[in-house]
Amino acid sequence: MIDGNEVSCWQAGQDHPRPFLFPIRGPSGRSLTRIGHPGAPNHDHHLSVWFAHAAVAGIDFWSNKPGPRIRQKEWLAQEDGDNRAVLAVRLGWNDGHDAGDLLEQDVVFSASPLGKPGEWSMEIQATLRPASPTLLFQKSNFGLLAVRVAREVSEHFGRGRITGSSGKTGEPALFNQPNAWMDYSCVEAGHEEGITLIDHPENPGHPARWHVRADGWMGPSLTRTDEITLKREKPLVLRYLLVAHSGPADPAGIKVQSDSFALSSRWMVTRSTRPHRFNEVRRSGE
Repeated sequence: MIDGNEVSCWQAGQDHPRPFLFPIRGPSGRSLTRIGHPGAPNHDHHLSVWFAHAAVAGIDFWSNKPGPRIRQKEWLAQEDGDNRAVLAVRLGWNDGHDAGDLLEQDVVFSASPLGKPGEWSMEIQATLRPASPTLLFQKSNFGLLAVRVAREVSEHFGRGRITGSSGKTGEPALFNQPNAWMDYSCVEAGHEEGITLIDHPENPGHPARWHVRADGWMGPSLTRTDEITLKREKPLVLRYLLVAHSGPADPAGIKVQSDSFALSSRWMVTRSTRPHRFNEVRRSGE
């Protein structure tokens, strides 16, 4: 919550196939994201803002097929403050055969208010650590982070516009193209607001090639052109910045946020020395 208003909520109930963030509220108070496709009944795996991948050693963690599930295993830390709220959790990716998780994923979310009323940002840092010495993430458009925008924000169903860091707009010009960031905004008069997702320059394949659709979803495709082998002794760290903003996409403003994000340090979860506190979250170097 920021200034007493809920901006997002981490949904980690065991009845879901994977955890997710919903809602993602814009400055108006409306959610800029939704659950499911507004025109197709077979997209219940689209969960607002979520992690998944379609080809992990041949296993589909993207769709809702029986078996593979991503579950929260542990609350690592939670901190509230005047300038930011931080949540850290541990997830397990299991193929459904009860033989242990294929990999663990530690996620840190850090939400902060921005300069304009109602605007805010959230850093999302994911650390992927396989149980075996190596684990293959195969080539796929689908994964690792995705956003399903609200109906009125989409280009096809609403009055939305997709804009990339290249300056181009619309699905035909942006699908599978490298962009350091992608923005999806509603441009209807009186309701202009949107969501920007920024890819950190240290992420593999940066600038990401985006799977972005006029029907209302976008995601930086981690393995669109190359497979990635995760290594247990060297966990993969991925970083993204999500921004909820008023007005249409502002490339100059997004560049300022992107440059600041690029210079920021990673988050670390450490054992607390304070009484009644197990873990704390801080930036490396703090």
